[in-house]
Amino acid sequence: MQRPGSASLDAFWEQLATAGNAALLLDYDGTLAPFHNDPAQAYPYPGVETLLDHLNRLASDRVIIVSGRALDHLRPLLKLHRPVEMWGSHGRERQRLDGTCQALPIPPQTRQALTTVESWQPAIQALGGRLERKPSSLAFHWRGLPEARCARLREELQDRFAGIDASAGLLWHEFNGGIELRAAGADKGQVIRQILAEQDASFPAGHTLAYLGDDHTDEDAFEALADRGLGILVRDPWRPTAARHWLRPPEEMLQFLEQWLRVRNTRRS
Repeated sequence: MQRPGSASLDAFWEQLATAGNAALLLDYDGTLAPFHNDPAQAYPYPGVETLLDHLNRLASDRVIIVSGRALDHLRPLLKLHRPVEMWGSHGRERQRLDGTCQALPIPPQTRQALTTVESWQPAIQALGGRLERKPSSLAFHWRGLPEARCARLREELQDRFAGIDASAGLLWHEFNGGIELRAAGADKGQVIRQILAEQDASFPAGHTLAYLGDDHTDEDAFEALADRGLGILVRDPWRPTAARHWLRPPEEMLQFLEQWLRVRNTRRS
C-alpha cells in the first residue's frame, strides 16, 4: 500500500526537474524544528541550517520561512549565512531579502481585546500555562503539562474568550501545545496567495511551488495552494489534511530538502 500522496511526490520531482523557477515555503516549529517546552529553545533539527544555506544559493529558487512566530522570536533561532525571506505572525509580518520589514496594522478594537486577554496571565500562569506575546496575538502554551491540566487550561480560556465581543476581530486558534488568540486578517493561506501572485507575475511561463507544514494553522496554506503546487504535511503520526503528501520528521523532511537540492542542481532545461 502506498503512503498518502506518494504518486503526487513522484510527479512533483519530474516537474521540479524541468521548472525554470521554483519556490520552497517552510513552516518552522514542528517542521524544521522539534517542539520544545520553552519556545526560545526550539532550534532547528541538525542539518537543517546547512541545507537551507545550500538551497538559498540556488539562483532560480526562492526559499521562504512562513511561521506563526513573531519575526523577532524567529530570527535568533535560524543561523544562516545568507538572508532568507521570512513571514511571521501567520503572515502579518514580512521580512524581505534586503532586510526591510513590513507589518499589517491592527485595528484599535483588536488591540483593546488583546490588552484584555493579556490581563488573564496571572490566572493562566497559576494553572501552569505560559504566555507568549506576539505583535498581533497572544499564545498560551501548556506543552509538557499533564493532560488533565491542559484540559483545565483550555476550559478556562474558552470561558474567558466567550466574554470577548465578536466585533473585536480576535480569533481563536488551537495549535500543537496551546491556544493562540490572534487578530483577524492574516493567515498562511494569504501568504501562499501572495507568493503565487508574485511568481505568476515574474514567471508567466510557469513555476513550481511546495509548502511544508505540520499544524492546523498550515491547513490554510494547503487549501490555498491546492493544485498550484505540492502541500506536504510534516508530522508523526499522520492526520487528515488538505496536503497531498506526508513526511515524518526529521529524517523524511531532511531527505526531501536534500532531494530538492539534487534535482535543482541537475535540472534539465
